Amino acid sequence: MARAHSLSYFADGHRGAAFISAHLMVEENQLPPEARQRIEQLFDLNWSNTPLCADFPVEDAEPEKVKRIGEALMETRGSLREVGHNAIFAMHAVRGFRLMPELATPRRIDGVCKLIRAIKPWRDEVKAAAEVDPPPFSDVPAAAAFVLREASGAIDRWQGHGQGFSGHMLTFGQALIEFAEMGDLEWAESCREAFRKYVTITRQGPGAEDKVYAEHSRTGLRPNSAEYWQRRGNKQVDIGHAFKYPYSYYDLLRHVRDEGLRRELDDKAWRVF
Repeated sequence: MARAHSLSYFADGHRGAAFISAHLMVEENQLPPEARQRIEQLFDLNWSNTPLCADFPVEDAEPEKVKRIGEALMETRGSLREVGHNAIFAMHAVRGFRLMPELATPRRIDGVCKLIRAIKPWRDEVKAAAEVDPPPFSDVPAAAAFVLREASGAIDRWQGHGQGFSGHMLTFGQALIEFAEMGDLEWAESCREAFRKYVTITRQGPGAEDKVYAEHSRTGLRPNSAEYWQRRGNKQVDIGHAFKYPYSYYDLLRHVRDEGLRRELDDKAWRVF
């Protein structure tokens, strides 16, 4: 992620975040060894030997400077940036550095900040609807349920037009909740207006200009199983959504005790994955 700004910032930012998402998904959901092995193989086949993953210069770590990433995020308070990827990438970077503080070197932190600042405004002129009022992100169970309900509605609404809107509802919303969980509530709440704009746009559904895509085939397999990953083709990883969507999905689900909502999402999750 720290190098993405100097390459294809948006696509390579996704790929960098996908490494972190995949690790967290495997660890937090205790995926079987066969799933872990296949996911590692997919990374090796697609990205591990590319310039994105080249070694960084050796430097002393300065983990206290990770806060600069949150400060870079807050520079665009209220502005919707490319479907919320400034928040999504920032959260993954912060989570990664806190898991491995020895990697929080000045050049890596600076690179992530440059990536966050590279994310461009997207439909930022839209005004958030007054009725779009998510719970405080610090109220993790309520906020997670809100995001999952919005994702469920988006899955239905965007059938035949791809599931980018529902998938990014998961990743954008989950990023803000995870910031709050990590104690970075100010960073999360600085994105509230942008997230409200995104929910407003998503609720509008597809327009005449939106592309039509073939639907996924219905399947009972889910990303928490080894068979799901074993059946995934060697090049079927897109730019990282294959890992980022399910990580956010399962992280949100772990906060929700509403069995009806859990069943509702599981019944239609094949459309996203």
